[in-house]
Amino acid sequence: MAPKLLSSTNFKSLFNSVDTFLFDCDGVIWKGDTLIDGVSHTLDLLRSKASSLSHSGKNIVFVTNNSMKSRRQYAEKFRSLGLTSVTQDEIFSSSFAAAMYLKANNFPKDKKVYVIGGEGILEELQLAGFTGLGGPEDGEKKAQWKSNSLFQHDKTVGAVVVGLDPNINYYKLQYGTLCVRENRGCLFIATNRDAVGHMTDLQEWPGAGCMVAAMCGSTEREPIVVGKPATFMMDFLIQKFGTETSRMCMVGDRLDTDVLFGQNAGCKTLLVLSGCTSESNLLDENNKIEPDYYTSMVSDITKLMDSP
Repeated sequence: MAPKLLSSTNFKSLFNSVDTFLFDCDGVIWKGDTLIDGVSHTLDLLRSKASSLSHSGKNIVFVTNNSMKSRRQYAEKFRSLGLTSVTQDEIFSSSFAAAMYLKANNFPKDKKVYVIGGEGILEELQLAGFTGLGGPEDGEKKAQWKSNSLFQHDKTVGAVVVGLDPNINYYKLQYGTLCVRENRGCLFIATNRDAVGHMTDLQEWPGAGCMVAAMCGSTEREPIVVGKPATFMMDFLIQKFGTETSRMCMVGDRLDTDVLFGQNAGCKTLLVLSGCTSESNLLDENNKIEPDYYTSMVSDITKLMDSP
């Protein structure tokens, strides 16, 4: 069934059937460090409006694949953009998902985790009680190709987590590769496999997918993916809000992560065209991932809510 353009008629039906709205961040709430027009008012309106089946306002959750920040750091970013009502408990990042995956699978506390990624992953690992290595501090290190030198790595590393890393280098790839290939039972975890993302206000940049692909090439292994479209984070959302997935709506700008995540979990899906996906991409006959609804940007919800 072809995706429907969101309208005043079908929006009311969607709104009344949803208790929890899940929002992606990059390309939906902001681009780089710039808030997208109308987002603040729309979120406030959703929080205050009750549907015909719910006496309270809508639950708002933010589910982002960008692992550069921890939930605490994301809460600070929301506040810096004027979204002061957003709390840390409403933020589910792929950095958090990586730490929770290890916790849920009883990762031994005496094992370490090597990180190819940002400070956000290291902070979430620490909060979950794990010891992280690598990350930004390995960004300036260089691998030596001297014939008589042996690259040393920590044999107690039991997992390698790969996420978005603007300072990825050969040293990190060698360290992570040795851990996965030589440390018995070492897990290879990817926060996500996004091809690109709006890292700045004006354009897209390579996403975590290229860092993960490099590790796939050198380890000859496929990773455990914890971010969208994998449904690992959905278990935490269901537990937190007690809402059936059929009464959730995933709002995002990517077909292969956001929309697929919603579909995989049994949520309703709304694609916004303010980020990675254009209307021509969506309606291309070769596109096989179709949301339930689509619209130009999040603030369209406000206009439709106020329409007769």
